[in-house]
Formats: sequence, C-alpha cells, structure tokens
Amino acid sequence: MLKIPEGINSSFGSFLSKKNIPLASHNYYKKWLRFYLDYCDKYRFYSLSPSSLPNFLNKLKEKKQTGVQQKQAYEAINLFYELVGQQPNIKNVLASIEQQKHEIKDIGSNLKPEIHANDPFQKQNSCAYSTKQESNKGETNCNWQNIFLGLNNEIKVRHYSPKTLKSYMLWVRKFQYFTKSKNPKALSASDVKEFLTFLAVKQKVSASSQNQAFNSLLFIFRNILKKDFGKIDGVVRAKRKPYIPVVLSREEIDNIIKRLPYPYSLMTKLLYGCGLRLFECLNLRVNNFNFDAGVLTVHDGKGKKDRTLPLPETLKPELQSHLERVKKLHQKDLKEGYSGAFMMNQLEKKYKNAGKELVWQWFFPAKALTYLSDTDEFRRYHHHETHVQRAIKKAVNKAQLTKRASAHTFRHSFASHLLQANYDIRTIQELLGHSDLRTTMIYTHTVQSMTVKNAKSPLDF
Repeated sequence: MLKIPEGINSSFGSFLSKKNIPLASHNYYKKWLRFYLDYCDKYRFYSLSPSSLPNFLNKLKEKKQTGVQQKQAYEAINLFYELVGQQPNIKNVLASIEQQKHEIKDIGSNLKPEIHANDPFQKQNSCAYSTKQESNKGETNCNWQNIFLGLNNEIKVRHYSPKTLKSYMLWVRKFQYFTKSKNPKALSASDVKEFLTFLAVKQKVSASSQNQAFNSLLFIFRNILKKDFGKIDGVVRAKRKPYIPVVLSREEIDNIIKRLPYPYSLMTKLLYGCGLRLFECLNLRVNNFNFDAGVLTVHDGKGKKDRTLPLPETLKPELQSHLERVKKLHQKDLKEGYSGAFMMNQLEKKYKNAGKELVWQWFFPAKALTYLSDTDEFRRYHHHETHVQRAIKKAVNKAQLTKRASAHTFRHSFASHLLQANYDIRTIQELLGHSDLRTTMIYTHTVQSMTVKNAKSPLDF
C-alpha cells in the first residue's frame, strides 16, 4: 500500500481543519487519499487529474463500499485537488517520489517494468486508446480507461454474468500491468503469447485460470480492439484434467445441516434437495414457488436458462413457515416506507411498483436494508453469498468431516444420489440445467456402477 508522503500528509491534515472537517473524521479522509494515490499508482492513472476520480469511485463500488463511504471518499479527493491548487509544490513531491522508484511489483510477481525518467504525469492521456488515433503506437504508461469502459459495455450488451465481467476485468488489468500499459493499438499476438507463458511458467497458475485469461484477452481483441490475434504458436493451451467432485453421504449431509442456524439450514436443504447452485438459491423470489403443484421454478440460471424442479415434500411445511416470516418482514418494510426489493434489468421501469409487491420479494431477504445515495432510498437485497459460505464452512468444521465440502458440494451430492437410485442420466441433466450431457456424465465416477455389463438381446428379456 502506497503511503502518503509526510509533507503532503501534514498539509492535508491542516487543510481538513481549515475546511472544518471534524477531527474524528481526519483519519478516514486520509485513508481515502492513501487509497486513491495507491490506486492511481497501481493502475497508471494521473493522481492530480479529476478525470481519474470516477475510475477510483467505480473501483470502490466493485469492492462493495457503501454509498456513505463512496461519498466520503469523493469529498476527500476533491479536497485534495483543492489543496493542490493552493500548493503547487505537491505535484513536484509526487513526481520526485515516482522517479525514485526502482521497481514496481506487478501481479504478485518479481516482474520489474521499465521506469521512465520523464514526468510520468505528462503521459497518462497522451496515448489513450482511440479508434481515430494512430500515433505513439510504441508508447507505454498509457491510459486504458476506454478499454475497460468498452469491456463493461460489451459484457452488458451480451447480458453476461456480473461475475464474468469481474473476472475479465481482473485479467485485462493484469495484462495491462504486464505490458506496462502499452498503447492498446500496438498490442499484438506476441504480447498475449508472452503473458500466457508468464502465467504458466512464472506464476504457475492452474489450467482453468490460464484458459480464463486466454478467453478474456480473446474477447478484448475481437470485440474492443476489433482485431484477432490469430493462431498463437509456442504456447500450449492448458487442458483441465477431469475433476471428480466430492460427494457427501446422507448421514454427513444431515450432520452438517443440524449444525447450521436458521435460515442457512433451510438454504442448505434447498441446495441438496433441489440441486441448486448457490446463486440460484439466493436469487429465489416468492413467485418462484408453486406449493399447490409442488414445483420450484428457477429463472435465469447459469447461461440465462430457466428450469423447473420438484419441491421436496418433506420441506414444504418449513418453506411455508419461512414464507410467513418473509410476509411479516415485507409488511414491516412497507409501513416504514422503504422502496422495495431490488429488481433485475429494466423490469422496475416497466412496472414501477413491482419492487413493493409480495411476489417480487426475495425468498431469503437480507437482514439489513441497503441505502442508495443516488436515489436517496432504502432497498432490500437478498442474503449475501459469503454469509452462507461462511456458515456452511463453520458447520463442516464442527462436523469434523474427512472431506472438503462447500455450498456446491450439496449440488454434487444431489446428482450422485439420484444416479445411485438408478434415475435416468438425462433426467438428472434436466434437473441440473446442464446443456451438455457430457457435463452430467462426470457423476458416473462418483458412485458405484449399478448397470448390467453383460450384453443381452432385448428379445431375451
């Protein structure tokens, strides 16, 4: 973490007092300035330019910082800009520190990029990516802001998962560090080849990580840079070895569930009883449950696919009891004037009051409301996935199992136990929502084969 130079730190503290900022908040304002300077140093942004602030605020949003924290960070950095306007020597202090650096650690490695002797702040926008700009192709230390904005737009246009956007952003940033923020127009297949080789040889990343990095860069080249890096010779695409998933016995599952507090015990029962992915369970709303027909409908699962699942009969009373609690919480929120549940895409613009209707409430609502500073309103989200994962991990440790188990392990156990009960593999495929039967076939390795191996004519049955 980059530290604020002592001279700037004391000047900024005095300036905060001059601006009547409470003394108790000074450390917070200095913390945001430290984070901002570190962010600009890490991502090659010009720390003295207000144009860098929106990128920093977007990073805070990615880190799940609250609206109040983002507002405080915004105020702190704007006060820093104002201070720089009154004390121009601050720019010289930052520039001298930059020139004295002998190495910069990139992507957790010993990679040492070249340090430019010239003022680093003069180059930030000189070679920013533009479809109309052809000069300075050999430049480094360029601003990749348009690349990240383009990636964000292209992912959202295709309605890809937010997790896909997050992982692609991560790999493109690492690629940016590796190339020393090279002019995007000068990027070529050789840069990709060197990066992938570096990941495999120096970083020793897994096969899935290397392939994810490759797909991220391929997406950038094709959809943003509008060029293809073609065939890359000399780099072996890592092949992921078949992974045999961990499967729990019914006794082990019951042993874990009885150690889980409410409502995590109910969530885990749905993960196992319906074979849900964790995000599918958390995204359930009241209207997904049809208790009369005994059907659970999963909307927008992996790959934006819908599917229906049978509701476990033994779980119906517990689910209905939980629904009553959701109704009471919903009524309480309405009385207190909250603005409803978060809605997906543009549904709320089409149906303005949908977020306040019972059918659109989360089946597993979060304990606390979320404040939106942009609209000055409170909304309720669903339980955060990390809370569920921590609860399950804690229960697994208490159960002292000899197997590694996570939230997804219950989905693996669902499929394996159905296969063990001689259910048809294609039926299991539909229940899991797999597009390819080969994905489902992995579960044939998790249980003992129950099929007859001796060939026999159907006429002899």
